[in-house]
This record gives sequence, C-alpha cells and structure tokens, in this order.
Amino acid sequence: MKKVEIYTDGACSGNPGKGGWGAVLVYKGIEKEISGAEAQTTNNRMELTAVIKALELLNEPCEVLLTTDSKYVCDAINQKWVYGWRKNSWKKADKKPALNVDLWEKLLELLERHSVEFVWVKGHNGHPYNERCDKLAVDAYNGI
Repeated sequence: MKKVEIYTDGACSGNPGKGGWGAVLVYKGIEKEISGAEAQTTNNRMELTAVIKALELLNEPCEVLLTTDSKYVCDAINQKWVYGWRKNSWKKADKKPALNVDLWEKLLELLERHSVEFVWVKGHNGHPYNERCDKLAVDAYNGI
C-alpha cells in the first residue's frame, strides 16, 4: 500500500457559526492542500469534514498517518468510542445521542478502505502542518 501523511484541522467563528476545514496530504514529498467552508456549522463538524475530505481523495487503499489537533476525532477513533456509539444505535455511554452521526458514518466507511493511524498534536503550538491547516480553514471560512 502507498504511504500517505495527512494533516487536518477545522475552525469556526462562533460555535456554531461559520466554519472551515483544511488538510494537507503528503505523498513522496509532494504536497496537496485542500479546504472548504460552511456558513453554519460547528468546530467538531469541521474537524471531521477535514479528515473525510482528505481520505476521499485517495484513489486506492493506502496506509495513512493522520495528524490532527482534534481530541474529539482522535479519542473517538483511538479509544474506539465511535464503534460503541454505532453498536448502540448512535447512543453514547451516558445514553445521550452521539453528535455528527452522518459524518462518523462516512468516516467509518473510509476507515474500512484505508489503514489509518490517528495521531494527536497540540493545536496552535508551532507544528508547521497544523498551523498551515488552521490557516487554510480560517481562510476558507473568511471567504464566505
């Protein structure tokens, strides 16, 4: 399988409010930037959207190292919470409904296709790709 590095971030002006997402994909030293925005959304939706849009660009199954500053995304996958939510009809351990089910379903489908390792990095802490993704996300929502 091809090995790809993906860096993602989501941002919101207000939460909810207008939001954007950004991602940088790196394969054999070649970088591709993508971004987008929504007029009314949440930060967590933008974090998930960045991951989904980046993985959707991969034309074949890949081995992916995905770096994000979203504890929401990382913990839900790495701690396997999302699989429990799905198994329990999208209810969390506290019996409250899970949020962003539409996006989690898309992401889980993509995770069946690709081998993805999720790595958390502290946001706004000087990580070059994280800072770049944040700028992509903010520029995207400032453009709407």
